[in-house]
Amino acid sequence: MSEIKTLEPKLLWQWFDQICAIPHPSYQEEQIATFIVNWAKQKGFYVERDEVGNVLIRKPATKGMENRQSIALQAHLDMVPQANEGTKHDFAKDPIQPYIDGEWVTAKGTTLGADNGIGMASTLAVLDSDNIPHPELEVLLTMTEESGMEGALGLRPNWLKSNIMINTDTEEDGEIYIGCAGGENADFEIPVNRIHNTYKHSYQIILKGLRGGHSGCDIHTGRANAIKTIVRFLANLQQSQSDFTFTLAEISGGSVRNAIPREAFVTICFNGDASILESAVKNFEVLLKAELAIAEPNLTFSVVSKDLPQNIFDKESTARVINTLNALPNGIIRNSDVVENVVETSLSVGVLETQDSSVNATILLRSLIESGREYVDSLLLSLANISGSKVILSGAYPGWEPHNDSPILELTKTVYTEILGYAPEIKVIHAGLECGLLKKIYPNLDVVSIGPTIRNAHSPDEKVHIPAVQTYWKLLTKILAEVPVK
Repeated sequence: MSEIKTLEPKLLWQWFDQICAIPHPSYQEEQIATFIVNWAKQKGFYVERDEVGNVLIRKPATKGMENRQSIALQAHLDMVPQANEGTKHDFAKDPIQPYIDGEWVTAKGTTLGADNGIGMASTLAVLDSDNIPHPELEVLLTMTEESGMEGALGLRPNWLKSNIMINTDTEEDGEIYIGCAGGENADFEIPVNRIHNTYKHSYQIILKGLRGGHSGCDIHTGRANAIKTIVRFLANLQQSQSDFTFTLAEISGGSVRNAIPREAFVTICFNGDASILESAVKNFEVLLKAELAIAEPNLTFSVVSKDLPQNIFDKESTARVINTLNALPNGIIRNSDVVENVVETSLSVGVLETQDSSVNATILLRSLIESGREYVDSLLLSLANISGSKVILSGAYPGWEPHNDSPILELTKTVYTEILGYAPEIKVIHAGLECGLLKKIYPNLDVVSIGPTIRNAHSPDEKVHIPAVQTYWKLLTKILAEVPVK
């Protein structure tokens, strides 16, 4: 039991505390799904799982609400697993440790999982409550949203009865979302040839302390991508220090596809004067600290001696890896002409790993329009062709096209205005909500997305605003009470 169980609304926070206690990173949601299914059975609710593991729970209308339209509440079961350096946390086994920090709830050294744990907690709290008026209710909890929306992609057709849905995955108080970007995974493989190491020196270059964040919602903030930044240094070293010859032994960075990487590491081998490398690293840190003083105030760039590896990249492979990764597009490709102050198309290099015969970059593409995604596909394919690399595109999912004539949007706007005292903002988000996929399977769904303020999602700095959770709860429960008649 943690201190957050004392917060209001108590039932929601009690459920969130329970969610934090059960490990549920992407691809490891079985424990929490089983817990929820068993709880629903004990409560006497209809509960079922589909072929990919999504959970559907139904609760009859409260007394006097039987003639209202049925409504579905939707959240995803998984969370993004990210931990600070030095924090020992096994996301498959260890509970998240939430605590109150002023007006916020955050976690000790890890992601909090408020994305989408608060939304999930709110749906379960509605099911659990005996005094919240609501029509016939469905709660849909989807699998593995954060790593490719696999639950939404495999959702069983003809399963949901409702034509109205509230998605609970928005992260800003006072806003209603009616559209989102689609996405696609890209795995970029750069081939390398290894040779026996005959160099005398081996050093590891380390970039740490970057802010990271959500690779969609934070892509416009100017935060540095650790992978791209460390490769920038290598390209600079290669181009400016003609008398300093080096080769790569290993390069890595990031940990999940959908987070901006906060750390990156590279091991290089050489015969020359180590002071040249040390000076170059020190000078580049000064450059970065000046260039990124506001966006990345806590970055550190350092170099340490390392044991000599047995095998290294040959000269051609070293040049190919550095040049290809340096040329690999990253960040905003285009801003939207249709939706003001929204990114249209972007991509983020999320993870970089060194394998026996390749260096593999894991990339997430996002776009509000299909042609934007196809353009980035073309960029990656061209770069792969030029560099002798391979790119595998997979898991494409559609965006959610906004519609302003939605009845649930009008109801949500009206209720939100009553609660806030002013009109909420209607927005489109450059992130992957499941709504587009859900509407592809259930085209008649009328959907909005709402949620409380969450900052720094997908990073260990993640936090959720306590007063915003209270506002969100008032909004959600009032909408349920005012759903129109059939």
